[in-house]
Amino acid sequence: MAGMASIPTPPAEPQDSPNSYVGLDATEAERLARERGWPTVRSLPPGAIITMEFRAGRLNFEVKEGTVARAWKG
Repeated sequence: MAGMASIPTPPAEPQDSPNSYVGLDATEAERLARERGWPTVRSLPPGAIITMEFRAGRLNFEVKEGTVARAWKG
């Protein structure tokens, strides 16, 4: 196998349920997500226009009045 280019491995994604963040204070949820190993955490206001490209290792929060209303991977 010498000389073959190695295939880059995608960033590790923690075995974690996005639903576990719903209802938490946004600041606390972001801290917890990073503690659990998420490389990228993104907080968005309700109805934010976002690009829909999937990014491994990213956790998204929709934040309403300081609380996580929805959470999803990508």
